[in-house]
Amino acid sequence: MNWENFQFFYTDHIEVPLPDGHRFPMEKYRLLHQALVTENIIDPSQLHPAPFAIDDDLLRAHKDWYIQGLKNNTLTEKQFRPIGLTWSNELIQRSLAAVGGFIEVTESALSRGYSALLAGGTHHAHADQGEGYCLLNDFACAALRLLELEKVKKILIIDLDVHQGNGNSSILGNRSDVFILSLHGEKNYPFRKVPSHLDVSLMPGSTDEVYLQALRQALDQIEPVFNFDMIFYQAGVDNLKEDSLGTLDLSFEGLMKRDQMVFEFAKGKPLAMAIGGGYAKPIELTVRAHVNTFKVAKNYF
Repeated sequence: MNWENFQFFYTDHIEVPLPDGHRFPMEKYRLLHQALVTENIIDPSQLHPAPFAIDDDLLRAHKDWYIQGLKNNTLTEKQFRPIGLTWSNELIQRSLAAVGGFIEVTESALSRGYSALLAGGTHHAHADQGEGYCLLNDFACAALRLLELEKVKKILIIDLDVHQGNGNSSILGNRSDVFILSLHGEKNYPFRKVPSHLDVSLMPGSTDEVYLQALRQALDQIEPVFNFDMIFYQAGVDNLKEDSLGTLDLSFEGLMKRDQMVFEFAKGKPLAMAIGGGYAKPIELTVRAHVNTFKVAKNYF
């Protein structure tokens, strides 16, 4: 594998207006994009704007009435409120790009070995409801597409965001051709968790040592029982000690060791990555943690 041959996709070419003071850090995607180029981690020639997902891809994971309700702004206030964002055409376009971008990531990873979206990991979106800043479920749409087209037989999802991926589990949790590992904060949102194939809940204040030991044990459990063809990696960095929405106490070094562990576990299987959550204050800490994930990937590959 040659790093210069890998492709990366971004969604920050679509600017989403949010009210002043909104807690969702929309600017982190642009800052990450800039940092990866400025620090010569990714060459601009490797970066591509994410295309929009088409309805056929969305309908594998979502109800048609829900998709049309999002696009046409016809969902009720009660239906839209759990998402936690304000409806705008730009928000819908950005969400469609996140799904389309991750689909491109999976195709690129299959042909080249590794690819990543500089966004995404929208694991709280259910078939008929969005929540937790997630409108559409990129992992579910991409996984069901690859399986239906018979491009892979089994997909392993490693979800290391501090928040449990309840949307991933509600859509994919009963399938035998997908295995979901979620390692998350026990006291974190969502407070009603939908069981994954393997859930590992960590107590508030868990440190690097506790986290990495739990991850190693979880990966060791998966290896003998699930012969996967491909990995989807949700590399959230809201496990960072300084994160405003996380309960764990991981350091930059701990997160980098986590990433290294995942890349080594992949053992040359195609790996498609999305960056997941991160809500530190100042936001530069989150951006640095995301940048570190790409540094580890570059060093590994």
